[in-house]
Amino acid sequence: MNIAKLHSQRWQRILVVAGPGLVAMLADTDAGSIITIAQSGAKWGYQMLLPNLVFVPFMFMAQELAARLGLGTGRGAADLVLRRLGRGPAIVLLAALAVSCFGGLLTEMSGLAGAGATYGVPISATMTMTVLGLMLMIATGSYRSVERVGLFLGSFELAFFVMAWNAQPSVVEIVHGAARMSVQNGDYLYLLAANLGTSIIPWTLLYQQSASVDKGLDSGDIKGARIETLAGVVLCQAITSALLIAAGATLGGKGSSLIRVEQIGTAFTATLGSITGNAVFVLGLVGGALVATIVLCLTLAWTFGEVLGMRHSLEHHPTEAPWFYGVLGAMIVAGAALVSSGINLIDLTVGAGVINALLLPIVLGFLYFLGRTALPEVLCLKGIYAAVVAIAFVLISSVALYTGLVGAWWSLRAGAGAS
Repeated sequence: MNIAKLHSQRWQRILVVAGPGLVAMLADTDAGSIITIAQSGAKWGYQMLLPNLVFVPFMFMAQELAARLGLGTGRGAADLVLRRLGRGPAIVLLAALAVSCFGGLLTEMSGLAGAGATYGVPISATMTMTVLGLMLMIATGSYRSVERVGLFLGSFELAFFVMAWNAQPSVVEIVHGAARMSVQNGDYLYLLAANLGTSIIPWTLLYQQSASVDKGLDSGDIKGARIETLAGVVLCQAITSALLIAAGATLGGKGSSLIRVEQIGTAFTATLGSITGNAVFVLGLVGGALVATIVLCLTLAWTFGEVLGMRHSLEHHPTEAPWFYGVLGAMIVAGAALVSSGINLIDLTVGAGVINALLLPIVLGFLYFLGRTALPEVLCLKGIYAAVVAIAFVLISSVALYTGLVGAWWSLRAGAGAS
């Protein structure tokens, strides 16, 4: 076999493997990420740019380990925890995931509400349509089709690069701003935790592992999965950085705070024009929200099934898994009610990101344990790389806990003082 044909077959295999990692990373640039990064740019200019770039290797290690576990064991994370540690720890993982998924659902609904508000649609009407649409999608099992629509709409996020360019930011100002990080400011720490929680998200980690299993991939696909994961992580943070630069250049960066989601559209209209800017803003926001909603619903279904013995619950009729559908339906309705209650959607979204950061040590701890104990010898975490991953997970978990707890304490005190 000639070398050219061999290379062609390798790339064909990589394309076959592609899917779980890319979808997980596109879900990472969801409505919550867009809202959080826009608020960061509005309040702190370019000061959140360096942390978001520093997150890249940590994101890759976490997502690669999740993919490795799926490919090497053919099982989801909760299933492995259940088999190795018992039902108690598996329920802890399920509970952490459920909280993370509910927070994620709130951010996606907030994004959809903001998209509707851009064109004058009341939040209550948007939430009614959202609840009905999600219920129909889940009941009919049409989430795969919706996922493709979401990926197409989410591709409009590539316009963030055009926005960053058209904003004509000063390179000197970007470098100077990125070098300044107000780590002694509680508000900055709170937003830093939210940025971390919308970069390394518990439900995207578990999704990539379970989706790799669902797609029928195995240990022979590890190289392709790593390439896809790395490409997805770099693309995710590149999009995030572009939006941060555009937001910092157009929304302020002098301590001004966004109050409504639709205000983010200002960054789009300032660089792309009124009609085009609003259209790209809404399409990108809706696309990211749809992909993320599918991902978190599937992840919750897979994990729920692994722990409680109802595998792939979304593939069954509601009468076959009434408890799961009941819980999921209650989450959707409760989320819509909370979003419609008049609560500040920007604060709600940032808060959900902070909760993700606080839950991260639990998920990373389980993944590392499984990486050391559940994988076959050839894929097992060992040697220098195992030590590197351990240090990285402890470091990022410590940052998540410190910024989340200190930032949340500051936020509560600031809220109490304002009242």
